[in-house]
Amino acid sequence: MKTVLVAGLLAASALTGVTAALSQSTTAAPVAAQPATAEPAAKAGPTFGAFGFDEQGMDRTVAPGDDFYAYANGGWAKATPIPADKSNYGSFNLLSDLSESRTRGILDTAAKDLQSKIGRAYATFLDTGAIEAKGLAPIRPWLGRIAALKDRAGYPALLAEADRAGIGGPFGSGVGQDDKSPEQYALSLGQSGLGMPDRDYYLSTDAKLVEARAAYQAHIAKMLTLAGEPDAQARAAALLAFETEIARVSWTRVDSRDATKTYNKMTVADLAAKAPGFDFAGYFRGIGTPVPTVIVAQPSAITGIAKLVASAPIGVLKDQLILRSLDNYADVLPKAFDAEQFAFYGTVLGGTPEQEARWKRGVQFTSGALDDEVSKIYVAKYFPPETKAAADSLVRNVIAAMDARIDKLDWMAPETKVKAHAKLAAFTPKIGYPSRWKDYSSLTITAGDAFGNAWRANEWQHRDNVAKLGKPLQRWEWGMTPMTVNAYANFGMVEIVFPAAILQPPFFDPKADPAVNYGGIGAVIGHELSHHFDDQGSKYDSKGQLTDWWTPQDVARFTALTGKLGAQYDAYEPLPGLHVKGQLTMGENIADLAGLTVAHDAYMTSLGGRTPPAIGGFSADQRFYLGWAQVWRRNYREANLRQRLLTDPHSPSQQRAAVVRNLDPWYAAYQPKPGQKLYLTPDQRVRIW
Repeated sequence: MKTVLVAGLLAASALTGVTAALSQSTTAAPVAAQPATAEPAAKAGPTFGAFGFDEQGMDRTVAPGDDFYAYANGGWAKATPIPADKSNYGSFNLLSDLSESRTRGILDTAAKDLQSKIGRAYATFLDTGAIEAKGLAPIRPWLGRIAALKDRAGYPALLAEADRAGIGGPFGSGVGQDDKSPEQYALSLGQSGLGMPDRDYYLSTDAKLVEARAAYQAHIAKMLTLAGEPDAQARAAALLAFETEIARVSWTRVDSRDATKTYNKMTVADLAAKAPGFDFAGYFRGIGTPVPTVIVAQPSAITGIAKLVASAPIGVLKDQLILRSLDNYADVLPKAFDAEQFAFYGTVLGGTPEQEARWKRGVQFTSGALDDEVSKIYVAKYFPPETKAAADSLVRNVIAAMDARIDKLDWMAPETKVKAHAKLAAFTPKIGYPSRWKDYSSLTITAGDAFGNAWRANEWQHRDNVAKLGKPLQRWEWGMTPMTVNAYANFGMVEIVFPAAILQPPFFDPKADPAVNYGGIGAVIGHELSHHFDDQGSKYDSKGQLTDWWTPQDVARFTALTGKLGAQYDAYEPLPGLHVKGQLTMGENIADLAGLTVAHDAYMTSLGGRTPPAIGGFSADQRFYLGWAQVWRRNYREANLRQRLLTDPHSPSQQRAAVVRNLDPWYAAYQPKPGQKLYLTPDQRVRIW
């Protein structure tokens, strides 16, 4: 359930709340002395290659005009295996591994002092012996609460209790900005109830997805059996059938990303009348949000799901809660549950052969449960002021370039351009880390209580979220930790956010050639800036309000251009029979195209009329586009790529690199020829910014 409308550089799990995987911590026993991965050795020059780009990773047998991604990265792709514990691997993973290693060092030190809350959380998560010894005892009281449910009347209150502990049900809720009253927080409600990534996994006749359905049913049965539940096979079939019906009434991801369609404010009384069969007022009271109004994201889906809940056997509703509880807390339950949860979600759906080492998951748990406590140590140690200052300068340059670019748009009316300039002037760039930290004094972390720590962390995050109702906006709050290798745009806050961990090579290297930095982090900055003017971000004005501030003619001309871009991406077929979804990936494709365009302008301005010399045989513009291609290095396992094509609003890396085919300076730099695969005639190139 969305609580803030954001657009990120990469797909990410929920930007708010503790994830279900936050579950284990170790007893009072000290952590074994396992040194964190060694820091990469410092170089006198750039981290990559002679000028910030890894020339050894190229495949010069490929013509840039045929496949720019392979030309820039083909050698790397062939020589780089995907680690056994990953579903994909590339530049983002390289930095994530470094971030995890650094955080591990912080937590290993903290774990030696159990007075440290983060040390206690991390150490307890690592103590699998204690977790195994306790068996299902920690979760038995909760499973007993589910078992004790005798009729449908008590279901909403039980579902609310589950929600507070991060356990999903047929509906998802959360508190975030009111899109049409952006100075206020509001409660939102959206569709949920699927244990697989998307409705297509339930409804498609694709052979791979049919296999996934069978594996999911087997997974349900296995988890119920491990919990000692009888008749697991029949119950698994019934639960799959119930979720399949939920999938039928659920909105597609394309419709669910539409900010206008998903803003439906109504009274709770109206909701109850339109979606009978479920006590929404009781559910909202149970989650701590007894409000008179709610914003419903997918009204017809909510109505349909409420009808299904009203007619479903009570046993099926209970089994869904049992399954979600076991899956969500699997890593703080006995190993059999953890292994089975990974076998389905990691291996079947992601294609990943091996589960991540326990310490990595411990880092993720602790960084999620007590994110700011870990973050403030991380940034003090690994984010020097000079890096922040350099990034601030780059951001200013890219904003200035975008401001100038607005005046050149032939599809935007003059009166709209005035408002666009005002919106850009209202931007808040957030670089590195938040201006203040959250207080976790009310969160109890107990040595030896892995399950309890995870449960209480989820409840703390829930309370922190719902406590915002009726209070001023927390404009200082971040949706990602500084250790996250990603970036995002928040439409309601009119902000762009760049965590510390992404401001490193290959995205940004103070020792690299500026052309590579502008093609890397400069384009990332432009990407996030331009999200505020993409097909959804453009619906929010300079105050973050969802409103029509473009003329109808602006919208028509813009839609014509984005339609051409969507058709371009629809034609890509990364897997046989499975194409990129141009409408699902529209916002990110627009942002890639605009971000790279604006970053190139910013780079040209930074030169002050100078023509930089060639380096390594590459002109400045060639180096700029190589910088862009390098950040998108990524190898995928087939199952992961399949899931991304169905669910991810971002195109795969090869297609993201290929956005250059629309940019005139790329043609001047690489001289692609008619007939080559990426070549577009001037009239075929999509120029939005």
